[in-house]
Amino acid sequence: MTHTENTIQTSFRTSLGDISATILGTGPIALLWHGMFVDGDSWGGTIDQLAPHRTLVVIDGPGYGDSAPLTRLSSIEECAEVGAQIIDHLAPGGSVDWVGGAWGGHVGMTLAALSPDLIRSLVAVSSPVEPIDPVFRIKLIIANQILARFGPIAHLRHVIHDAQLIPAHAKLRPMTDVIDRALTRVHRESIAKTVTSFIINRADATHRLPRIAAPTLLITGDDRGEWTPAEMRAAAAEIPDARSLVVAGARTLVAVEQPDALAEAIVTFWSELDAQ
Repeated sequence: MTHTENTIQTSFRTSLGDISATILGTGPIALLWHGMFVDGDSWGGTIDQLAPHRTLVVIDGPGYGDSAPLTRLSSIEECAEVGAQIIDHLAPGGSVDWVGGAWGGHVGMTLAALSPDLIRSLVAVSSPVEPIDPVFRIKLIIANQILARFGPIAHLRHVIHDAQLIPAHAKLRPMTDVIDRALTRVHRESIAKTVTSFIINRADATHRLPRIAAPTLLITGDDRGEWTPAEMRAAAAEIPDARSLVVAGARTLVAVEQPDALAEAIVTFWSELDAQ
């Protein structure tokens, strides 16, 4: 993260262990929860644009970064409980602007549906609401068994690069390093449990969309195969107050591939809400 002025490092005690957070910026609170295979550092390219508009609470999700390892299987619903616990620490009786990438977007949508008073607004980036394809699920189970036993070996890292980044970016070290650093910071068994809990076992969340009352922005990259622009727009149509945006030149890890475009979209969304 490039914004270092008045930055605070802290952690929150939750039902999934201590969750590490970096707090910086000014204004209403926004909680940023990253996607799988990366950690809070993946938001680094967006921070300078977002920090003047919100007090950013950039967390390392359970099992990643400086947060406690994940020692058992969990669920998106339990992550939503963790989100609620963090919000209670930050703003007792209040709400936050939630920004989630992939995994973090799934958590945010779940929390917004189950505890609407906690979410002032929701941005979900690259977060498909349907479970993963059954064939891909089998392949991922096999790959995850290798990950649990041997860790993020080169072949698996390259597979993850290709899933997270468009081909032109999967060869760029500044982008792949964001993934590789996150994968090598934590124990292989912790990573494997996150994959099982939050990807392999992820359930269909379509039924929750009509229950999301917060103003919502759904974003996808133009090369996100399992979350196409058409699928995203269909999901947005099920949310009472939602809009959608496609970011060009991105696959899953939009915050790393197109940080300026993503930050601009989020700031515009926040500014529209602030003007109401």
